[in-house]
Amino acid sequence: MKDLQYVLLLDCYGSLLTERQRALLDGYYNEDLSLAELAEPLGISRQAVHDSIRRGEHQLEQYEAQMGIAQRLRECRAQFEIIEALCSALPEPQAAKIIAAAQKGKTLL
Repeated sequence: MKDLQYVLLLDCYGSLLTERQRALLDGYYNEDLSLAELAEPLGISRQAVHDSIRRGEHQLEQYEAQMGIAQRLRECRAQFEIIEALCSALPEPQAAKIIAAAQKGKTLL
């Protein structure tokens, strides 16, 4: 579960990291590369890669604590899941009308 947290944080804040940290975190979390696979092309030790990844994770956590974008994104996703579940219980014509209005950014109230 923690891996998914960092994937989301990397999506939200990855551009704020250094190029090297972003590349290492992307390789580690998104491409599932080992520390050795990441270290070899750079000519550095696995420990150096590990340390850089941990520093990047710490920075991502700090950005999230300050800005909270990933948490808001999770909350929006949860709300969309609730809306989707409620819409699936509606009769078809009514559900289609609500979905069409939501796509246009309007409310039906």
